[in-house]
Parts: sequence; structure tokens; C-alpha cells
Amino acid sequence: MTTWTPATLVADDRAHLLHPLQHPADHAAPHVWVKGRGAVLTDAEGREYLDGLACLWNVNVGHGRTELAEAAAAQMATLAYGTNYVGSSNVPAIRLAQRLTELAYPNLVATYFASGGAEANESAFKTARFYWKVKGQPQKVKIISRQYGYHGVTMAAMSATAVPGYAKMFEPLVPHFVHTAAPYPYRLTGVRPDETVGQAAARMLEETILREGPDTVAAFIAEPVQGAGGVIVPPDDYFPRVREICTRHQVLLIADEVITGFGRTGDWFALKRWGVQPDILSFAKGITSGYLPLGGIMISQEILDAMVAAPYADRWMHAYTYSGHATCCAVGLRNLELIAQEGLVEHAAAMGARLLAGLQTLREFQAVGDVRGLGLMAGVELVADRTTKAGFDPAQGIIGKVKAELEARGVFTRNMRDIIAFAPALVITPAQVDQLVESLRGAIAAVLPARA
Repeated sequence: MTTWTPATLVADDRAHLLHPLQHPADHAAPHVWVKGRGAVLTDAEGREYLDGLACLWNVNVGHGRTELAEAAAAQMATLAYGTNYVGSSNVPAIRLAQRLTELAYPNLVATYFASGGAEANESAFKTARFYWKVKGQPQKVKIISRQYGYHGVTMAAMSATAVPGYAKMFEPLVPHFVHTAAPYPYRLTGVRPDETVGQAAARMLEETILREGPDTVAAFIAEPVQGAGGVIVPPDDYFPRVREICTRHQVLLIADEVITGFGRTGDWFALKRWGVQPDILSFAKGITSGYLPLGGIMISQEILDAMVAAPYADRWMHAYTYSGHATCCAVGLRNLELIAQEGLVEHAAAMGARLLAGLQTLREFQAVGDVRGLGLMAGVELVADRTTKAGFDPAQGIIGKVKAELEARGVFTRNMRDIIAFAPALVITPAQVDQLVESLRGAIAAVLPARA
């Protein structure tokens, strides 16, 4: 039997394992996670950390849920995997697709399963183009996304993503992807005197559609709350206007709810807050709470009708080997049961309100420029100058120092630019919410102590 120590694990990791966003500078002192319980992670050194981001916004029901392990084992012992290509199916995939119609938007009637969020968005882009070809408008191929939007980093998804840094070393981008303004209340420029931020950002979307030509635009994709772009929460008047604009110009609205779905924002799906329904819904992450890879899209009746009506030679020739993976779908079903049975959607709303209220008290520091959040998604944006909103010189490594101080206080999370993000498991307790707030208070005080 091979034995290991933390040191040998790190050595083998550096020699043999490639990581997302790989660079040695970010991997000098890695954590090797070996255990998780609830909202807490334990590393190979035996140190415990409050998991401030539910790993990658996805471990919604918390770590160590034996119910999900048992669901996976039972399905694996019965039928671990069977092809889900047309002409075949399996019970968990059918049941999960039906269950999603009960939880998601009323206009969405059918589900295609993929393995994760990027695959889901690739499926959405292809489906949007397919739809317009069936409708006799093959020139409608462009996809509009937003500044600071994150939709994955496969080639088409990366072309929709507009977070600085992701595309630089992989360009050129896929053609026909266009970016427009984000509804970023703290930083949006170009707002007219008679406009709100939401109205201005929606206007900029419509201007983009008109500039490109509505007869060339297939879809607009947007996260209800932008996650990896900095936890950007839109004003309440934004999405209702976006829905009107997309309908008026015959542009499909794709809701990327890979992060916001399955309770994260205090609703099962986030656009419900604004009374808006998308034409296509992308999902992943929280559907299995990260216990197995699963994602997918849901589509409206109108899009399904187009699929059914298409001639055989023009059918929807889209596929993944692991679409409708029986074990992943079985875990997804059990995970959704846990979320409902334990009232985690409502709990996320309550704990999110507590978290946001606590983080607002950090405005006592001059370096805290903005605090924002919705449900159990929150961000604290640090600035070098509150008046100008100027960021820190990257050479100073300020955000890295704050993150290190957070870890010294037993909290692990990620940052985006100079934004500290929190999106803990939906099972987080009030005491743990307070720990997040007080740990960040101590970290900022250690690095940027000046008071406002």
C-alpha cells in the first residue's frame, strides 16, 4: 500500500497534475483537501477552514452528505451508465428532467443534460442557432454577452466570457460573439442624467443589438448575478427591460444560472425575483451540489416545437457521450430532494441577508469601496481610493495579502480582481456567517487598517 505525507502529495501534485488557471506563482503553497463536513474543509495538514465559496459556488448542500454517496452507489450497482443517445434512455434522466419542469420557469418544458456549465452554454449557443435556422432565419448567428460575464472557457464559451485574462493566450476568439455593458452599479459609465443604472445597461444592450442588426443576432446570454466577474447584482429594473428588448427584436434570452440556480440566491432560480422567464436556461454546479459532474439546458415549448418539426436531414445533431448519465442524474434527484426537504432555498435567503448586513459594516474601512450581494452570493470590492474608485497597483499584492490573512483566520475563498467573494454552502449556520464577516474584518484591518 502506498503511503503519503503532505509533502509528498504536494511534490507529486506539482510534478504531475495540471490545474485550472495553471501557474506556479499561484500554487506555491497549495491546500490538499482530504475531508469536508457541512461548510468546513480539512486539508492534508489537518487544518480546518470555513469554505467561503462552497468550493466553486457549487457544494450547495454541504460536504460529507452520505445521502448523495448512497444514491450514487445504489445507481452504480444497478446501472452506472447507459447511452442516452436517441433510441435509448434511463430512469434517473427521465425523472430528473420531469422534476426540473416543476422547479424551473413555467415556460421551460424539456431538458438536455451535459456534464458541466461550459458544455451547457455550448449547447445553448448551438440550440439558438439551430432554432433560427429552422425558423428560416439562418443569418441569426451572433451571441451577445456582457462585460465581466463568465460562461466557461471552452472555445465558444470563452468567446462569450468577458472577464479579463481568460482569452489572451488562446485567441483568436470564435467569430460572431459580441460584448455589451454589464449592469454594474458601482462602475457603469455612460449613464444619462434621466436614467437608472438598470435602464442605462438595458439601453446599451438594445444599442448593441441595433448596431449589429437584429436580423443577425441569435441570442443574448446573461448571468442573473454575475459570479466570477465580481458578484455583480443588477438593479431591479434591468432584467424586465432586457426581456422586453429581446422579445421586441426576436433575440432569444439565455439565462446562465450555472451559479445562481438551485437556491443560491434565495429562489430556486434567480430570474424569478424579477418576474422574467428565459427562452433557454443553462444550469450545472448546484444540481448535484458538485458531488458528480452534471449540467444542461432547458428550453421553451417554442424551441422544442422547432426541434420536433425539423426535417430528419436537419435534425438537432448535438451530443455528448455522458448526456443523461444515469448515476449523475440519480445524485441530482436526491440532491434536489435534500434542498427541498431541508428548506435550503429559504435558509439561503435568510443567511444571505445576515451575511450582506454583516459585510455592510465593513464600510468602516476606507479600502472598502462597495459591498453587494443577493442570497448567499456576496462580494466586497476593495479600492485604493474611495473617491476615484481606483484599484490597487497589482505589484503591491494587496488582495493576496488580504486573502492570506483570511486563511490565517480559518476562511478559504477566492477573489476576482480586488473583490473578495463569498458563496458558502446553503447549510451554513448563523455562527459561521458571522465568522466569515469577522474574519474578513480582521483581514482588512491587518492589511488596510485606515478607517473611513
